[in-house]
Amino acid sequence: METDRSAAAVANRDRIIEAATRLLAEQGREAVSTRAVSAAAGVQAPTIYRLFGDKQGLLDAVAAHGFARHLGEKTALAPTDDPVEDLRTGWNLNLEFGLANPALYTLMYAEPRPGEPSPAAVTALGILTAYVRRIAEAGRLRVDVSRATQLIHATGGGTTLALIATPPDQRDLTVSHLAREAVLAAITTEAPATGTTATTAHGPAAPAVATPGPATAATTLRALLSRTDVLTPGEQALLTELLDRISKAG
Repeated sequence: METDRSAAAVANRDRIIEAATRLLAEQGREAVSTRAVSAAAGVQAPTIYRLFGDKQGLLDAVAAHGFARHLGEKTALAPTDDPVEDLRTGWNLNLEFGLANPALYTLMYAEPRPGEPSPAAVTALGILTAYVRRIAEAGRLRVDVSRATQLIHATGGGTTLALIATPPDQRDLTVSHLAREAVLAAITTEAPATGTTATTAHGPAAPAVATPGPATAATTLRALLSRTDVLTPGEQALLTELLDRISKAG
């Protein structure tokens, strides 16, 4: 009996999320009311409150579901030997996702709650942090991982939202490419051996900083600390503090 109730709850939850997702995509956020969703899903309004707590809980679930589906479509993209190029790919995928799902993307990123990001935004930030950490581990990050992640997140998200707000026939996607390369120039160091501008699969690469300095070395070592166990917890904490100070000063 308990199993039957659990299965029914899961089925209701899925049906409600799908109905809310359709309403969001077709009519916008304001159309996602408890009454409209319950009617579209064929459930009573109390069921929504029981499963999601309130309307914000439902919207968070819709955003998380949409983002998870997007990630599922991209799992075939394995990391390459060039973490900076992988970040370019991730930036472009984020833009494509936003333009293809404007209402969902806006729900995820354009309604921040101070000190309380949505579950979908937390997941997205964690994925971005992994991209940036790989760059740091390769010795190609000029600033600390946290600062670089925040810069990419703010610039990439803001650029995508600006393009979403622009009529499709007036959109200039090179704006996103220029923003991406400006950010990469600010946070990475990767000088082409020939001294000329490198070319990537996505167009000309950002000008790179030719000589890594102490901040880059500190950032690299900080990213790799988890791979060693020769330090005591106290020593690791002290080294982490010192490396963070050098990285941020750079």
